[in-house]
Amino acid sequence: MLIYLVDFIVCALALALYVELRNRRIYKYLPPGPPRLPLIGSLLEVPERLEWEVYAQWGRQLNSDMVHIAVGQTPIIVVNSIRTANDLLDKRSSLYSDRPWMPMLCDLMGWGWATSIIRYSEEWREQRRLFQNHFHPLNTAVYEDTVAEFVRECLSSILDTPQDFMDHVRSLPGGVSLSLAYGIKTKPLNDPFTKLAEDALETIGKVASPGAFLVDIMPVLKYMPEFLPGAGFKRKAREWYQLMVMFREKPFAFARKQIELGYAKPSFTSMCLEGLDASKPIEPQLETVIDAAATVYAGAAHTTVSAISTFIIAMIYYPDVQKKAQAELDQVVGSSRLPEFSDRRDLPYITAILKEVLRWKPVTPLGIVHRLMEDDTYNGYIFPKGSLFLPNQWAMLHNEEDYPDPNTFKPERYLNSKGEVDPKVRDPATIAFGFGRRACPGSHIAEAMIWLTAASILSTFNIKPAVDENGTAIMPSLVYRSTTISFPQPFKCDLKPRSMDAEVFIQTLKSDAE
Repeated sequence: MLIYLVDFIVCALALALYVELRNRRIYKYLPPGPPRLPLIGSLLEVPERLEWEVYAQWGRQLNSDMVHIAVGQTPIIVVNSIRTANDLLDKRSSLYSDRPWMPMLCDLMGWGWATSIIRYSEEWREQRRLFQNHFHPLNTAVYEDTVAEFVRECLSSILDTPQDFMDHVRSLPGGVSLSLAYGIKTKPLNDPFTKLAEDALETIGKVASPGAFLVDIMPVLKYMPEFLPGAGFKRKAREWYQLMVMFREKPFAFARKQIELGYAKPSFTSMCLEGLDASKPIEPQLETVIDAAATVYAGAAHTTVSAISTFIIAMIYYPDVQKKAQAELDQVVGSSRLPEFSDRRDLPYITAILKEVLRWKPVTPLGIVHRLMEDDTYNGYIFPKGSLFLPNQWAMLHNEEDYPDPNTFKPERYLNSKGEVDPKVRDPATIAFGFGRRACPGSHIAEAMIWLTAASILSTFNIKPAVDENGTAIMPSLVYRSTTISFPQPFKCDLKPRSMDAEVFIQTLKSDAE
């Protein structure tokens, strides 16, 4: 028995030595990174919160725009500069467009079908093709009326119950995405489909970063029985898997039934079902439609809520920006109507506010991870196939060369001396919505929704901080939650109509809708 134990220990030590020597050979040709220990690498150095700020700090300390984090056997490269991100993720997108297969998210929770998560494959290309055919940036008629309808509904809801403003903000993009994806008309408050999207997508935010769960580093753990100590992640995954199934299938089944009964509004789903090719097997095509529609459903439901929340917080902290924006709206739009998409060219300051919202507190500070499909070299570094690349979008959007005084919310940075949008200033949208072939295909819809929401709220409401019983302003926290999609901490604010005329006007919107 003792002989077997000694043999086991010797084999284990030999394997550990082999892995360590192999890693050292690979690490020699990778960018610098934090201190590493044998076998576990930099695991103890990985921050638990505000990772994007820590990674940017490491880059400055190491004088490198890339940082290597050694966790497990797969190199993780954090890209802190826009130049390197463009060189690799854009210009070499044929190599850098894959996604890692994360056991927790893809196997145990079942999200491996989603367009933003799925591997770079024919299935991904087909989903992307369906989306671009229906939501082409030039086909604005597909979404602009829907966005305007839900913005008007949001204004009416804020007027009725301003204390529930965040519920109304959440309902807006949820309603837009459900209408566009499935033709479903949501309730202004407590809509079950909107709530389902919030709950399901929140689980993704908890697990989508590489290494968030140990099973992503040691995939064999996915076979671990649930009853064993340390298997709590499997119990969570089982609960979250059920949420995923409902999210993917429930609204599609509802929409399909409405289509069969002849009650459905035109939507992405109805368009795709009409376009099924009868000469090919229907079931695989149907699965692709279900997956693509669910991605449309998810696309705006979470990210746009974060951006609109940031807009409100910025107006609380920067009242002069709010006043300047309202003056522009009063001059161009007046008080007898709401802003429209046709006003965008004449409202450059509102457009500058949108750009600054995307930059100041980016919705996805670390972007979404890219996986290298073949060995590659860059600036003397050798990246092995399978390396993971995290675009630190927060660092790029807080680069002082492009955006001086980056921690200050300053829309003027995007305007020239004539007050027009300056094309020489880097547009934050080129960073905030991702890179290469995996950039968000619905960015134009998200930008339109944020722009019209901001313009409409500023046109009709004043945004001020809430106050306590002593009349002291309660300022929102500027420290956001450390999840894949970053949200502010819960906060309160004071939203009141700018005038009696504005209040009456909003009330007429509600009566017109009824």
